[in-house]
Amino acid sequence: MPNIRSSRDVIIRTRNLPAALRFYEGVLGFPVASRAEAIVGFETGAFRLYVEAGEAHTPVFDFLVADVAATRAQLISAGCILVEENASIPRCYLRDPFGLVFNLGQAPAAGA
Repeated sequence: MPNIRSSRDVIIRTRNLPAALRFYEGVLGFPVASRAEAIVGFETGAFRLYVEAGEAHTPVFDFLVADVAATRAQLISAGCILVEENASIPRCYLRDPFGLVFNLGQAPAAGA
């Protein structure tokens, strides 16, 4: 099996990005760590919370591997279900046999 490591990132999506940003920044007081048009990252302490515009879904944990395509294939053969994929990044969302949804992303190259 490939070497899979979690990052500190957790991703959620919402159809109401402005309201979510007001909540996480204004009510909870999380500082903005990064901002793009459709996604904002907040520093929470133990993890970085990314709030993205889009169809709402459960929180998604972020796992990093050296080879996304090969690991995706291995995990699907082990019972995971492909939820969403964007090969141009590369990354994909998978649901494991126990219900955990996670992003499988590209780990930085060694020494990078």
